[in-house]
Amino acid sequence: MPVRLIAIDIDGTLLDSRWQLPAANLEAIRAAVDVGVEVVLATGRRFDFARPVLDLVPPVRLVIVSGGALTKRRDGVTIARRTMPRATARRVLEATTAFRQDMGVVFDRAGANQIVYERVAWNDPRQRAYFEHNRRAVGEVSPLEACLTDDPIQIMASGSVERMRALAATLAGMPDASGFEVALTEYPARDLSIADVTAAGVSKGSALAALAQSRGLARNAVMAIGDNHNDRSMLEAAGFPVVMGNASKALKASGWTVTASNDKEGVARAIERYILDRTEN
Repeated sequence: MPVRLIAIDIDGTLLDSRWQLPAANLEAIRAAVDVGVEVVLATGRRFDFARPVLDLVPPVRLVIVSGGALTKRRDGVTIARRTMPRATARRVLEATTAFRQDMGVVFDRAGANQIVYERVAWNDPRQRAYFEHNRRAVGEVSPLEACLTDDPIQIMASGSVERMRALAATLAGMPDASGFEVALTEYPARDLSIADVTAAGVSKGSALAALAQSRGLARNAVMAIGDNHNDRSMLEAAGFPVVMGNASKALKASGWTVTASNDKEGVARAIERYILDRTEN
């Protein structure tokens, strides 16, 4: 069965290492849509943070955001929402107080307080640019548990690779760890890692599988392209998983098809070769 649906990660995949969209990637996406393939973006970013990228790719009509917790149309309308029960979020926060300075709670709401921290570390060199870019959406509540007036979609944390691995280990050791999912995104060259905690069964992969099912598509009609640990579930959900040339060694070791890096238009190369049946350059 030919591929009818492609899910593409944003950071490290669709965008190059300067966070720019290569023209060849946009052209390939346009060509895929023109032959009847639906293309969606799938990211750990919040919708507002993903919107500027979505604006660069007009053929894309849907985006999976917040690690699979939300699927939205490009106009912001939510078509699938998978929240984390407040009780679960509270247990996660109470078990990770040692990491409190790194953690924020994310809600599906407009305007302020989309991301709530106990204290915003405005001067943290790893997070300063992110906080500045998202200034209007960030709020502070102390203690952080007090922000849980409604169900969040995600708890997120960022810090060094070692620290986020320690956070993930702490979460894995909780007695009720089966009640939530943890996905790590790592950038070793920058010593930066992002940990996303969502409700049980929520991931990029489950969101992609649900979307494919809603389209009546079998797994082998789905392609996914990604580069990092948090893309694994999405790649596993696709019948045709493609790993970027700049992907982590662990992801490449999975035996999946490898395309060029994000700085060499790997998304375009994959679409051209495997969807448009063009000879790889």
